[in-house]
Amino acid sequence: MRLTLLIAGALLPACFALSGCGYNDADKPLSTAATAAESAAETHLALSIWNSEHPPQPAESWALLPAGNDTGVDRIAVGDGGLWLLNADGRAVAESYSGRFSTLDASQLGDTILSATLDEVRDQTLLLSWNTAQHAFATPSWLPAASYPVESLCFYHDPNGYLYLFLIGEEGLGQQWLVADKQQLLDEPRLMRDLHLPVGAQYCAVNDALQTLFVSEEDVGIWAYPANPETNGERAVVDLITPYGQLQDSPQGLAPSIDGVLAVDGTAALYRYRAIADGWAGDRTLTLPDVEEAERLYSRSGPALQLLVADAKDQQLRVAELPAGEPPINAALLVEITALAQTTPVPHGGDAADDPAIWVNAADTSQSRILGTDKRGGLAVYDLQGEQLQYLPVGRINNVDVRSGFMLSGQPTDLAVASNRDSNSLELFSINSVDGQVAGLGRIALPLEDIYGLCMARSPQGEIYAIANDKSGRFLQYRLEDAAGEVKGTLVREFSTETQPEGCVADDARQRLFIGEEGVGVWALSSDPAQPAELIEVIRAEGPLHADVEGMAIYQAKQPYLVISSQGNDSYLVLDAKPPYQLRGAFRVGINIAAGIDGVSETDGLEVSSVDFGGTWGRGMLVVQDGRKRMPQGRQNFKLVAWEQIAEALKLP
Repeated sequence: MRLTLLIAGALLPACFALSGCGYNDADKPLSTAATAAESAAETHLALSIWNSEHPPQPAESWALLPAGNDTGVDRIAVGDGGLWLLNADGRAVAESYSGRFSTLDASQLGDTILSATLDEVRDQTLLLSWNTAQHAFATPSWLPAASYPVESLCFYHDPNGYLYLFLIGEEGLGQQWLVADKQQLLDEPRLMRDLHLPVGAQYCAVNDALQTLFVSEEDVGIWAYPANPETNGERAVVDLITPYGQLQDSPQGLAPSIDGVLAVDGTAALYRYRAIADGWAGDRTLTLPDVEEAERLYSRSGPALQLLVADAKDQQLRVAELPAGEPPINAALLVEITALAQTTPVPHGGDAADDPAIWVNAADTSQSRILGTDKRGGLAVYDLQGEQLQYLPVGRINNVDVRSGFMLSGQPTDLAVASNRDSNSLELFSINSVDGQVAGLGRIALPLEDIYGLCMARSPQGEIYAIANDKSGRFLQYRLEDAAGEVKGTLVREFSTETQPEGCVADDARQRLFIGEEGVGVWALSSDPAQPAELIEVIRAEGPLHADVEGMAIYQAKQPYLVISSQGNDSYLVLDAKPPYQLRGAFRVGINIAAGIDGVSETDGLEVSSVDFGGTWGRGMLVVQDGRKRMPQGRQNFKLVAWEQIAEALKLP
């Protein structure tokens, strides 16, 4: 397969980057300086003048559509005279859309062609659709004016059918917008997140297959970022300007290839980079004869990679071809399920929300409560619509769990216990059985280095335990008892893991305790303190389970399930909660556009219940912590997912 690439004399949209490596011919990360022998191995790329018809005025920017598409539109150009739709011969398909435009990208959505370009008159990004069946432009729309000058923009098609638009500013600012879903343009684009880019960001390109956004930084080089809005935005080097890399000058354009990205610099040299396991590998540099001042690079996948080069000096467009390359082998897509509700964000910013618990109102399950920890300040209490009802500022609460039926002063009490890292203690709460009001009951100091994870267990005889751990791997199991109206704890068992744990959950029906060793996997042992603490492997953190291993919960039913947060790939695993712990499937929580709820990533804690809470929660719910709040960007919160959706998606027995 080959691909056709274009280098044009207009400015290419800019974007931001992944943390990557440089390149060399041995597919290894680039060393800090190129050797003289490598420099001498440059070759020329033959180009020819592109003699097809052009817009009536010089174009400022171009976009290429897939060759041979059924729309009749082959390419789009913008400039001071407007926007032009052109066929493969360079002839106008329709009357131009008047205006003054600069940077441009385009995407086909069914029988619609969507163009995004900077409207220089309004200083806003224009979204303009051309309906090929009606042979007409739709009503234009504009994104809100950015607070920075937009230098570049580019589209990103994700594997789940969402279309995003990146806006890149020279001042190091940018945004990512969701503009379409399943080939349908949204009535109102959604701002997913703000971007923090290099101050000298100039040009951008997105490789959809690699889910990677590339950006050039003036006088520095090329970076790559994950394009998925739920990622953390860590950048990686693709290449740097000599003497630290192979680039001889600042990139003047970027364009995707089927296996990576291409760049052209101010010396009219062409660079091609391919994705490899540990970064980026570069082909030998190609020089562009007769091109004095290349300014932009475009590409189009097909039997070949086609190049179109525009020279700012003579305003000529030149064409060439390169081998298309081999498409990447991507991991199979996980099924996506959407959250139906979300909680009010926690009061504190940064990595604050952590672990949820569900309290069931036995008299009216629709009035049950969700407890969510804010590890920078306290414990929040929410209703099943996600509205915050209480906030108890008791300190850095990490994990929380709930059990009912604790006898206190002769009365059954619903008890919540949390790990308080400020006081290195078990933080105790009572929950009013009628209205769900949460109140403090004091705390129990622990002899751990720094309390971290926590869960609770209940024996068949009604004894209630709190099991806490610290980062050293030490676990302490306490029996909680009434002492003259106060809760006291008696240490009944101690055991440990070799490395750092956190999450744990007790299956009270089967007296089994599951513990997570973050970088290793999940273990099971008896929750009965009288039994040996023999750790039995459930699942390793390899294959479908990606470290860190975080929250865990039990879905209690005739066929019980263990749900695990696979934080390393933003997914959740469902296993049988009984030996041999068969894996039933994995899923992610994606965007619910209609409800305005973003997807979920980097989950710490989670909780699940099989109780019928009414309505959409008839088969129970899963509550997960969201490590990155998007759409719009903000403080962390918790997402609520109907178990019905999970059971259907994974075809659970």
